[in-house]
Amino acid sequence: MSTATDTRSGVGPASGARFVARLVDGVSDLRRGVAIAAPIIYVICEMRNWPLFTYHPGTNRVDWLFAPPVRDQGPAMHYYGWTANMLIGSAMLGVLATFLPERLTRTIPLSLTWIVPVAAMPVLIYALRFFWRW
Repeated sequence: MSTATDTRSGVGPASGARFVARLVDGVSDLRRGVAIAAPIIYVICEMRNWPLFTYHPGTNRVDWLFAPPVRDQGPAMHYYGWTANMLIGSAMLGVLATFLPERLTRTIPLSLTWIVPVAAMPVLIYALRFFWRW
């Protein structure tokens, strides 16, 4: 029984460690991209009223894209469509962020992952002000 490793195959502890390091960096870039893109996409979808679908809870009906409420059938819920748009868009941008060169991703400040959502909150509160009536 030998404890020597075969260095001819190119697969050894060093290459495995590099793979794991690249994978961790890719996941970190994905999380950073999603955290920055999600509130921006959500605010845009809400402000422009671009839901992926509209849910009518009174009739249990789902319409694609925007649909106004139907008289005597309750409200039309666009929130789920905005959230679906945000999830799809931020996932795509997060995946694209993993392909950015490392020197570019290191220049993106990590503080944007909390500054962007906090900055989006007052915008959303103002945009949804008509729901805050007493």
